[in-house]
Parts: sequence; structure tokens; C-alpha cells
Amino acid sequence: MSESVLQLYQQTRDQSVSFCAPLEREDYSLQAEAFVSPPKWHLAHTTWFFETFLLKIFDRNYVTPNDCYEVLFNSYYNGIGEQFPRPKRGLLSRPTVAQVLDYRLHVDRAMAALLADKSHPERDAIAARTILGVEHERQHQELFFTDIKYSLAINPMAPTYIDVPNIDDTQTAPPAWQHYAGGLQEMGFSGSNFCFDNELPRHKSYVAAFELCDRLVTNAEYQQFIDDGGYQRPELWLADGWATVQTEAWRAPLYWLSDDENATEYTLHGPRPRHAATPVTHVSGYEADAYARWANARLPTEFEWELAAADAAAADAAAADAAAADAAAADAAAADGKEAFSGNSGGVDTGYYHPRPAATGTGLKQLYGDCWQWTQSAYGPYPGYKPSPGAIGEYNGKFMSNQWVLRGGSCVSKAQQVRPSYRNFFYPQDRWQFSGIRLARDPG
Repeated sequence: MSESVLQLYQQTRDQSVSFCAPLEREDYSLQAEAFVSPPKWHLAHTTWFFETFLLKIFDRNYVTPNDCYEVLFNSYYNGIGEQFPRPKRGLLSRPTVAQVLDYRLHVDRAMAALLADKSHPERDAIAARTILGVEHERQHQELFFTDIKYSLAINPMAPTYIDVPNIDDTQTAPPAWQHYAGGLQEMGFSGSNFCFDNELPRHKSYVAAFELCDRLVTNAEYQQFIDDGGYQRPELWLADGWATVQTEAWRAPLYWLSDDENATEYTLHGPRPRHAATPVTHVSGYEADAYARWANARLPTEFEWELAAADAAAADAAAADAAAADAAAADAAAADGKEAFSGNSGGVDTGYYHPRPAATGTGLKQLYGDCWQWTQSAYGPYPGYKPSPGAIGEYNGKFMSNQWVLRGGSCVSKAQQVRPSYRNFFYPQDRWQFSGIRLARDPG
């Protein structure tokens, strides 16, 4: 068993606990709405994943500390069995935070022993399943930030998750358009490292010529949409979007606190000035689509976005080769089994959990480290897609209905997890994620 897998496992597990360090004990059970989960549940569910899909399968001597955990911390795996109702996760005062942390320690010790067993006949399967578990936990680290932000934000005291220096506003260049010739393109993951099953199989897709904006839409640009009556003009909205606007009484993105000259927005660092050049975030797919229509543009398809991001990654790789990039940095990236891609200005490891203004320069910016970017593509299977057998196959496949694809990564994404082929997906009315807007248009 490769020591790097155990090291990756331990680093990820430790980081999940460290992200909770700024919380008060009372925060661990916060669940403001059914679609968010409490921090304590995230800590327990990611532990349940390793227990359920590794230890109970590959370690004949493993004993769970509590049989109830199989139900309490099962998210949606019907093949495993019953699940505790999602809307009531915040009511689980027991197990306590201390008991959940003990559960993590219990599983971590068993996993360390399993990964250290060089004689195990299923070593390769254990390694592959562990890496899937690590990637799963990284996704829950991102959900931890989006969920705790939502749950803290409903408090009139506007509590701060962690205080950091403010990022000064900067001047942002006018948007520039990057042209892509399109054609018959190879899409989907290509490589020998990890990917999720919904990134496969690699296949050909025809993409017509298109143009993509070089940066994300800013707060100032979105304010112009609001000032022009964007939320009062039904002709800009999809039918379901307009119905949602009326039902929810949306008049601005989630977390915008005021519209006056002292405009602020709620962040994980507390209420902060709403900088003009910062990307607008926490908008739904419906809002993104309406803004694009107002701006005489459209949202990109997921294939347009991937083509452009892959081109940017290839350009970066060529530049790195030409410059004979630092071997130590390359070794560090290889040890984690991933690459860092073009346009990654932030990410969860920076400690600043809010989008940043676009950097200067040419080429695509803000691909990965600021906001997830809505596409107009429905989330569905690629041609020839087959989910994994058994309950583990429920990870992605059963959600391929009624959701939209988002591409890129956000300020709370793990930089090593994002890549051109990575597919995120949410319902178009969702906006508690760090979701933003990148415009596309047809040439001419």
C-alpha cells in the first residue's frame, strides 16, 4: 500500500477537523434549512463513508462503535438502508460533538491499520476506494463552508466564522472576449489520476464556434441589472425562474445586505463592503440566465466551458515546460495526484473564503478559485456512462435529473480537486453555493 495514500487520508481528515476549530460548540448542530447540514453531521458522515465502504467490507475484524450510526449518518444510499430524515439532522444532539470526534478517531485508527496491511489481497481496491473517500470528504469540506455560512447568516448578530484582513477593491478591466473555433472535440476526463464517474467516458462532442468572457460578472455589473429593473422584467426570465422570483421575493443575490451607497454583503468573515470589482456570487441558475439575457449574451454550455478551460490548462503546461518549472513544485503536485490549473486565484487553503477581483493580464481568469460558474447544460450522463455497481454507484448517477451543471471551482474548493472536466451540479433555484456568472456568446 502506497504511503502517499495514507498520508493523503490523514491530511484530509485532519483538515476537516481544523476547519471546525473557529466554531463554538453550539455551532456544530446549526441547520438553518433542510438543504444544509450541520458541521457535526459532516464530520460524522464522512467518517461513516470510510466505515461503510471500506472497513465493513475489507476488515473482517472491524467493529463499529455504535450500530445506530449506520442510519444516522447515511446521506442517501438506499442500497445501504434506512436514513435519518435530512431536514432533522440539526436535532441530533446525540451523539455529542465529543462522541463524533471519538468516532472519527476510531475509524481513523482502523483505516491506518488497513492501509498499512501490505499483505491484504485487495490492496489495490482499498487504495482506489480510499482515494474516492478522500475526494468525497473534500466535497464535504466545501459543503461545510457553504452550509455554515447559510446557518450563521440568519442570525441578526451576523456572526463571523473567522476574521481576516479585508481584501481591498481594485479596478477591473472591461470584459474581454476570447474566441474559440470549436469543432468536434474530445470531452471528459483524460489522464491516469482520479476522477469521478460522471466525468467519464471520454467522448466526442461537437461545439460550434463561440466566445467566452475572460472574467466573471462583477457586483457592479450585476447592480446595473438590478437598477434596470432586472427582477421586475418577466421577459428576461425562464418561466420557472420568474415563478421562483415571485414566490421567494428575490430582489438581489443571497447575502446582499443593502442597496445604498454603503452596500455590504455577509461573508464568512462577517459583513464586509460589497466591492464593485468582486465577482457577484450566491446567485441561482435562474438569476445567472436572466442576467445573461439582459446583457445580450448567454450562459456557456458545459462543453464550451471545458474546451476553454482545457485550452488554458494546455497553455499553462506548455509555458511551464518551456520555463523548466521548479521540480519540487511538480513533485508536490504529483504526490497529491493532481495538477493545479490555470486561473486558480483562490481556494480553501488560502484562508480567505470569499471571491477576489480578477487579476490583470490576458487570457481566461477566475476559472477555479472564486465562484462556480453556471452553465446552460442539464446534468445528465455522457454517452456510454455506467455507474459503479452496488450502493457506491449512487454517488452521482441517480442525481442526473432536473439539475444544471456548474463548472470550475470556488473560494472554498480544494485547488487539487478542480480540473477542466470536473462537473458540479445543483438545482437552478439553488444559491447558497458560491455560484457566479461567466458569459458566453455566439460570434458575430
